[in-house]
Amino acid sequence: MTDTTPIATVLVAGSGTMGRGIAKSFAEGGFEVSILSRDPARLTDLPAGVTALSELPAAAPDLIIETIIERMEDKRALFARLSAAYGDAPIVGSNTSGLPLPDLAAAYGHPQRFVGIHYLQPADVFPMVELICLPETSETVLQRTAVAIRRTAKEPLIQRKAVPGFLVNRLQHAILHEAYHLVETGVCDVEAVDNVAKYLLGPRMCVTGLIQQKDIGGLETHALAQRAIVPHLHHGAEPNPILQTLYAEGKTGLSAGQGFYDWSGQDPKDVRRDATAKLNQLLAYLKSLVGGPVG
Repeated sequence: MTDTTPIATVLVAGSGTMGRGIAKSFAEGGFEVSILSRDPARLTDLPAGVTALSELPAAAPDLIIETIIERMEDKRALFARLSAAYGDAPIVGSNTSGLPLPDLAAAYGHPQRFVGIHYLQPADVFPMVELICLPETSETVLQRTAVAIRRTAKEPLIQRKAVPGFLVNRLQHAILHEAYHLVETGVCDVEAVDNVAKYLLGPRMCVTGLIQQKDIGGLETHALAQRAIVPHLHHGAEPNPILQTLYAEGKTGLSAGQGFYDWSGQDPKDVRRDATAKLNQLLAYLKSLVGGPVG
């Protein structure tokens, strides 16, 4: 295989919900897909066309996507293992949400073959995937990966600087950081924040995005409002104590039965299945209304 050969074989390292969703996307795109798991026997709900493995395959896959636990030492150990097994043969991508890509690539040892490939949950549903390159990433590697992602019916959101959090999570955490601060200081409750997201900001952004809407509304009003509001936003650099306390107490959300909301008595699989079904309906309607992402 040469660097111009289309990607055909994909290994997903990590068999959690995210890993299975990524594997499903590639299998439905016609790739030969395997998924690496410490306990493949428990994977009874794998998507059609996906093979479970307990060890790395003998032959190097064309593309390996890492989606294991978000701990630097675990990811670096895996990348070192991939380097020892395959050298620089495969393209390797990390699905990290916020760990520094250069540090991860250093463990692999071949940064010219390394990219960030960041999916949102559920991975098989959303129509876009963040694709992030390092300064050393070759253009051929970037473009071959982008072509493969497009074969899964998703548009790669290419970013040529690997800033912490990338594009999606930086925007998301900027909003959440302010939202948690407003809840913490008693301005509003979590239900008010979610109602604003679902019924005010969300619908408008679906139609005109974030920045295009400001052009439509007029930049004069926006510029003057920014002068008045931005100085009063919460610019603290520390993680919010409300969230960190919930995490420390084991109140980690739906699966634990308690987070910001009380989930006791609800089946996590049912809740997630219902949310995914509604998201699929919404995305289908949105595509019919405004079209798909622009590449």
